[in-house]
Amino acid sequence: MQRQMLATLLRRKLDFSAREAENGRDALKILEDEHTNIKLIIMDLNMPVMGGIETLQILKQKYPAIPVIMLTGSKDIDDAVAAMKLGATDFLTKPYEGDRMAVTVKNALKISTLTREVSRLKNEKDGTFTFNNLVGHDNGLLPVVDIARKAAASDIPVLITGETGTGKEVFAKAIHGESVRIGKPFIAVNCGAIPSQLVESTLFGHEKGAFTGATEKKIGKFREAEGGTIFLDEVGELPLDTQVKLLRVLQQKEVEPVGAGKPVPVNVRIISATNRDLQREVENRNFREDLFFRLNVLQIELPPLRLRKGDIPVLVNHFIERFCANEGSIPKGISNGALESLMSCDWPGNVRQLENVINRAMVMSEQSALEIGDLNVLADASENAPEQTTLGRSQGINIISDDGEFKTVEEIEREAMNMALGHFDHNITQASKALGMAKSTFYKKMK
Repeated sequence: MQRQMLATLLRRKLDFSAREAENGRDALKILEDEHTNIKLIIMDLNMPVMGGIETLQILKQKYPAIPVIMLTGSKDIDDAVAAMKLGATDFLTKPYEGDRMAVTVKNALKISTLTREVSRLKNEKDGTFTFNNLVGHDNGLLPVVDIARKAAASDIPVLITGETGTGKEVFAKAIHGESVRIGKPFIAVNCGAIPSQLVESTLFGHEKGAFTGATEKKIGKFREAEGGTIFLDEVGELPLDTQVKLLRVLQQKEVEPVGAGKPVPVNVRIISATNRDLQREVENRNFREDLFFRLNVLQIELPPLRLRKGDIPVLVNHFIERFCANEGSIPKGISNGALESLMSCDWPGNVRQLENVINRAMVMSEQSALEIGDLNVLADASENAPEQTTLGRSQGINIISDDGEFKTVEEIEREAMNMALGHFDHNITQASKALGMAKSTFYKKMK
């Protein structure tokens, strides 16, 4: 009877659904099959068959991430102390007020979400992010994770390839976190986002007065990564003259800052990434063949999200929790219909696009669970369906202005650039390439 009343209270005050169990043993059976869907456990201290303390001990061993609120009719403070020492998130004495229970549940969910996010961020900051922290490491990413773990055990250069948004930088962090360089700096550099005239000084550093605007000495990204790993994202965007200097770093293990009289030795591991076909770039003489062979000692290609759709439910939960941790809100669920619509999409923007869809849905949703109407996605179960976002379906450029006059070429061009930037999540390299425009020209037109 009390369980039913509590379930009704949670539904009415928080719009939460609940599973009921008569004792600890039944609760553990439910968790074996449904632990990924259970966000919180509310448990009585005194239960038949298996008591609350015994159940709590097992729960914290098997499901440490799930918060537990303990209930008791006893006024003995020792019970509360024992439960909290074993890992209970909070402790309430019966009879409890409905509003107090609602507040306790909200706080427990917020604390649990924040704890996991803080742990993740700490791992990234400390350089201890591993493959076990990677969503999908035991499912869709398992084949490439097995290869990457072997790569992490050595110090060879690794080239990560794959479509935009597949998570190449996160994957590189996991390689670093499982290598002997764990705990050392991990420095990520987007080679495509550095102005061409500043690439060399950004990577290798410069002396004060080496060029106009060099008002102070900079050691450069390679020396910032000393003892650790440097991640060169979009490495195919490097200018040819910089490629020569990068080849020297790989061969001689030293960098020469701009304006310096002598090279400086460095001890870094290089992991690079690209969504281009570097072999073709070599054939087109846009990328040095000798540098390609130096970087491509071991290539790891990340699969697009459409080829690992089994990871979507876990990714969705991960993005919901991250959003709630950042916003300080209560975690939401997701309806079966909404999840099915996400599973049916091809996701041309991959994991990054899925994250953007979930973030928008979290802002728009007013319920305790995300529904189809909250998602900015047009679901289509066809495996060969084209891009499914409403962006791709509905946007277009009208050459007639609102007053009925033709737009100027400059106005049309500006709209095309803005649309391309929005589609490629403000990745200038991808946007300029899609429009057939040189990146330098794209930069100038943006200014």
